[in-house]
Amino acid sequence: MEATGARRAPHRGGPSGARDEAEELAAAILAGEAPAFDPYTGARPGTGGPPSPGARAGLEAPRYCQICGRRMVVQILPHGWRARCSRHGAVESRWLER
Repeated sequence: MEATGARRAPHRGGPSGARDEAEELAAAILAGEAPAFDPYTGARPGTGGPPSPGARAGLEAPRYCQICGRRMVVQILPHGWRARCSRHGAVESRWLER
């Protein structure tokens, strides 16, 4: 039976490469880097409208990765939230508290 042409993504080269990529989102947010995509709408900055009142007040969890714009898996917790991008890792609201 012949292959259907589906290809797998190339292997990243071990746990260290995967670990760096998995921590990229948290590192970017904690460093205060300007987002390439709006974390609440997924749009490029300046192309969407103003953020919602909840987002401005810091009450909403980000729904989109600010690095790649992909939809994130978000879990709302009693004490905050946890969001995970399939490519760039996770971030938790408690990490952002000051």
